Amino acid sequence: MKIFKIIICIKQVPMVSELPWDAKTGTLKREMAQGMMDPSSRRAVEAGLQIKETRAAAGEQTHITALSMGPPMAAEILYQAKALGADRGVLLSDRRMAGADTFLTSFILAEYIKRQAPDVDLVLCGSQTSDSETAQVGPQLAGELSIPAIGYASDINVQENLVRVQRHVDDFLELLEMDLPGLVTIDQGAYEPRYTSLGGVQDAFEPGAFESGAFEDDASEDADIIQVDAKGLGLDGTFNAVKDSPTRILDVYSPTTQKENIVLKGAPKTVVDQLFDEYGKIISSAMGKDLKTHGHTRE
Repeated sequence: MKIFKIIICIKQVPMVSELPWDAKTGTLKREMAQGMMDPSSRRAVEAGLQIKETRAAAGEQTHITALSMGPPMAAEILYQAKALGADRGVLLSDRRMAGADTFLTSFILAEYIKRQAPDVDLVLCGSQTSDSETAQVGPQLAGELSIPAIGYASDINVQENLVRVQRHVDDFLELLEMDLPGLVTIDQGAYEPRYTSLGGVQDAFEPGAFESGAFEDDASEDADIIQVDAKGLGLDGTFNAVKDSPTRILDVYSPTTQKENIVLKGAPKTVVDQLFDEYGKIISSAMGKDLKTHGHTRE
């Protein structure tokens, strides 16, 4: 019986929204905050687990690999994915990968999939991560792999060689079909994540479950979570994500707002007159109609 293979791309993000930036590289200093699995990635994991459970009920086998790229501390979310029900975790980690933009991130993820999982049936991603919200990696990864993609799925139904996807976009409910292999990103409001069971945590942290610096083929059969470096992906010695990324961050700053308080005094009629004299055009624009022709009177 053929095993249906799913790869779920997940990302570790900072738990806090405001972190110092590295002024030279324009990247977050992620080591200064505790990390967590990106909320959108959690929903992608849940989607994969539900597909696995549905297929298991029909007597069909499914294997889920959670794939992440990040510093060594990002292995935490792979253990979490394993505890939730993923079969294996792979961490792509190397100093030379640090600072990659979405273009190079997609390229690196694709290099692993091409080398180690060319027979993957379905790739799942969150729609967009909480630390950047570009929504670019999923579609770009599909492009690197030369497979079709559907974004913002709210429901996925896997058939033999195709997937049926439901999504809600621009006030329209769409039902789409896509041949496999393919990639699907999960809508942020779909697939409510489950809680991690104690049994799952125990299984995820069994001794000998982690190996680093190796190809998947070189890891022991007992290693459920492995780490692969730039050399293991075939990236040459000159590769440097910060220098090779085509995106350039020119400046990073926190937006500031200035508010001016104005107090209108006098009788109600006088205050209303002043309000519409000063701000009538702004109010009309916000309401989408001309107040002069829609019953505004001052009698």
